[in-house]
Amino acid sequence: MKKRVAPGEKKLSPSRKEIWKMFDAISPTYDRVNHLMTAGLDTVWRKKMVSYLPEGKNLLLLDCATGTGDQLFSLLDNSPNIERAIGIDLAEAMLACARKKGERKRYSKKISWQVASVSSLPFDEESFDCITISFGIRNVDDLSTALAECKRVLKSRGRLLILETSLPKNWLIKKFHLLYLRTLLPKLGGWISKNKKAYVYLNETTETFPSGDQFCAILKQAGFNHVSHTPLTFGAVSIYRADK
Repeated sequence: MKKRVAPGEKKLSPSRKEIWKMFDAISPTYDRVNHLMTAGLDTVWRKKMVSYLPEGKNLLLLDCATGTGDQLFSLLDNSPNIERAIGIDLAEAMLACARKKGERKRYSKKISWQVASVSSLPFDEESFDCITISFGIRNVDDLSTALAECKRVLKSRGRLLILETSLPKNWLIKKFHLLYLRTLLPKLGGWISKNKKAYVYLNETTETFPSGDQFCAILKQAGFNHVSHTPLTFGAVSIYRADK
């Protein structure tokens, strides 16, 4: 019998090996589940990232773990300062969804898509003004390598922006948030996608991935400067800023 985890107890971190295969499997329903399970707040969180873009025009942007492209589209929808954007992901079915959606955008010629991993970026040093990763950094197999790669391809004074799930600090809010993650999220996500295991995994990575000050310390250790984080929606997600 599988042991139940109490709201205050942490789970063991799940394996991230070849997790892109899971995202390929849930790609047809991924956007629908995201919007439903966050009550549409995922679009608000992604839009908030725009205000953290570095200053200047003609920005070259790399969106890692781009999935179906929603973060990249939100940035281009709301900022005229992006000259070119590249979205990368290992899940080809997710990228196929992104390409299809991108074809309908007025700025479609600004975008290119590529199968690639954030842990092994196929770009030259100092290629981008900004790198964004939304709800993807907690899924990488080797966090230190991924951050080192981001730092390598960022230009001097370039910026890394990460939008990621986190855990509220308030004990009561955290208790109900964990209850939601462990019960409602796997059931509804599994019912819509027909893949409950995927949404159990997404819950477990949220609980076990370092967040807040702990993740800021990791970013500083990776060599980034001006590191900060902004909790959103009572700390259910956070935006991290780190400059090269």
